[in-house]
Amino acid sequence: MVVHRAAEGLRHARRAGRAPRPDRRRRDLQRHRARFGPHRRRLHRPPDRFRRAVAGQGRHLRTAERGPVLRLGVNIDHVATIRNARGGEHPDPVRAAQMAAAAGADGITAHLREDRRHITDDDIARLIDATGLPLNLEMAATPEMLGIALTHRPPAVCIVPERREERTTEGGLDAAGQHNSLAPFVARLRDAGIRVSLFIAPDIRQLEAAARLGAPVVELHTGPYAHGGDGELERLQAAAAHALGLGLEVHAGHGLTTANVGPVAAIPGLAELNIGHFIVGEAVFIGLDAAVRAMRAAMDEGS
Repeated sequence: MVVHRAAEGLRHARRAGRAPRPDRRRRDLQRHRARFGPHRRRLHRPPDRFRRAVAGQGRHLRTAERGPVLRLGVNIDHVATIRNARGGEHPDPVRAAQMAAAAGADGITAHLREDRRHITDDDIARLIDATGLPLNLEMAATPEMLGIALTHRPPAVCIVPERREERTTEGGLDAAGQHNSLAPFVARLRDAGIRVSLFIAPDIRQLEAAARLGAPVVELHTGPYAHGGDGELERLQAAAAHALGLGLEVHAGHGLTTANVGPVAAIPGLAELNIGHFIVGEAVFIGLDAAVRAMRAAMDEGS
């Protein structure tokens, strides 16, 4: 009897226009589509847009009118730093690269330093084919590193300055002052079919030197911006515009976090961000998969 009365009440409610919430939603959606068309509703749902980005679909959010999607290169150096602190094989940076790829990274970056403080020669050999993503090998312009690059032939090499006493790369490459030594180095890499980028400060002189050297890509050093320097965002914006005018592809990286990446991601014409330390650090708390997805979402929200 109770069930019968409940069913009767439901039928009366529907006839009276007081349908339960699921039916009301269907009815409202039908009216909305009749008025605006089937796609109009989706354009006004930023919470759903954010959820899709966190779910690893953020790379598909930008429209053709806004240009190509900004790529995320995940640097896995500091997974190797943790491994090397104790020796052994755990945690494996190659496994981290595979997880980053599954989480939505567009490329993997690894810096093979002269002192091998984190990434090793064996890591590079394994990373080449481990993920299905292009490997961006960061290295100094030395004969040893040139030989390694020509042996493994990664898709991309980024030439960076390097000093043994530094904790991390502290400044940009002096492409203008080292033109004579860099020119044959860049030429050898390009002849081998390797895309060459130079990690430089957002400085007009350095950009023009990079163009003269024949490097098709520059990576702008975002460290001063990340540390809160006055006017640094404007410097990055001006440098990116100048680089594009020179026909260079523009990347950026160093010190970027989910909190500060948005304005950099919004720079017109930027093609790629390379981010590592923050992602690996966040992975301690939320997991590597979630850390990569969160950075992807922050980039998409900014761009």
